[in-house]
Amino acid sequence: MTTAAPAKGSTKGKARDNTARDTTKGNATGVGPLLRGWRERRRVSQLELALRADSSARHISFIETGRSRPSEELVLRLADHLDVPVRDRNSLLLAAGYAPRFRETPLADPSMGTLRANLEQLLTGYEPYPALVVDATYDVIAANRGIAMFLEGVPEHVLTPPLNAMRLTLHPEGLAPKVRNLREWRGHLLHQMERQIALQRSDGLRAVYEEVAAYPVADPGVDAFDAGTEVPYFALPLRIEHDGHVLSFISSISTFNTPMDVTVAELAIETLLPADPATAKYLRTRMT
Repeated sequence: MTTAAPAKGSTKGKARDNTARDTTKGNATGVGPLLRGWRERRRVSQLELALRADSSARHISFIETGRSRPSEELVLRLADHLDVPVRDRNSLLLAAGYAPRFRETPLADPSMGTLRANLEQLLTGYEPYPALVVDATYDVIAANRGIAMFLEGVPEHVLTPPLNAMRLTLHPEGLAPKVRNLREWRGHLLHQMERQIALQRSDGLRAVYEEVAAYPVADPGVDAFDAGTEVPYFALPLRIEHDGHVLSFISSISTFNTPMDVTVAELAIETLLPADPATAKYLRTRMT
């Protein structure tokens, strides 16, 4: 095969063409599109991100278009200011040509023994009040006796592992028939997942959301809370029946500060606080 000789003065043009082809490739596959996606997801301008990360809008633009390769330190700094989940920070580093910074250690690994013991102690110490640990898709990692109390009478097929907190709560054969303010609580849970899906890129969480959002919602009847009874709740309560009693809880969720492991970053500890003295008294009596 023969190749025609370049025309006089075409060498410089050829170099420009190669650069353009490289830039196009960077737009499709490099770290730039990923960073741009997270920036747009967070609704942050290039200038605003540059000011936060001690960079320049020009440099951010060059990174996003593939004309410049960011340093490892800058990738992590941009990810931090964009509140990118730890798992996705590894993806950004890989796309930029660097090694992942954050390990992902299974909870069963011996090195996680201290964490497991601490979580178990926390859940046990919170009894008689309900508490559980979930992962990024709300699969239950651990739970205490306060949670187990509500599983009485739930069919085995709903409790098949992996037990998922959202599925268990909203399934028509799960806890849903026992929740007196189901429509309000369901709306709260779906909104919570919608916010997380908007902030993260999680196909697993989206699949859980689509499943539980499609569950039929039976009319639980008029609840005292729905009827407008004055109750000094400081947040939306979960009102759930147990053994003829209606118990009220306020949910609180905790995560780990500055996690250095993907597994730990995706753990959340949910505790259910008694919303009234009657609920607290019932649980103390029941669990002793």
